[in-house]
Amino acid sequence: MNITITEKDIKATESIKEYIEKKVERLAKYFTEDFDVNVTMKAEGKDQVAEMQLTYEGASFRAITGHTDLYASIDKDIDILEGQIRKMKTKKDKQNMTESIRLKEETQLYAGEHEVQDEIVKTLYYEIKPISPEDAKLKLEERPQDRFLTFINVETGKVNVIYRLKDNKNFGLVEPEA
Repeated sequence: MNITITEKDIKATESIKEYIEKKVERLAKYFTEDFDVNVTMKAEGKDQVAEMQLTYEGASFRAITGHTDLYASIDKDIDILEGQIRKMKTKKDKQNMTESIRLKEETQLYAGEHEVQDEIVKTLYYEIKPISPEDAKLKLEERPQDRFLTFINVETGKVNVIYRLKDNKNFGLVEPEA
């Protein structure tokens, strides 16, 4: 952990430097390697402002707070940085978990000895809303990645499916009889 302290209008005493080091150690548990912390202290009116910027492997976290007590400002900055780091770590963990699950599912699907045929291997759930076929066409045009859209036809009250034809320009409509 590399800490750089910059002073503007405020003199950093040894106790303040030790306090910053002690508080920054709280963030070390989130990282496996060294990280850099730049702390800038300055006075703005009655407030003493502490600005902290933490960089780690290309990721940057920043917190700026002002308080009449510099120690309180430092505490608040550490809390903000910790929240940002936790949020980023949680997001990365979810992405890694999702990727792992997706990879595991693909491996199971494509494994020669466990090959599944003529089975329903995936179920999707979605909300079905009553709209007109023209509105359904417009909604499907908004989502180029989707090939079809299921909806309740407001004119008939029955479930319909509108789908994109192979030419990707025209649409087909599936309506139940009677």
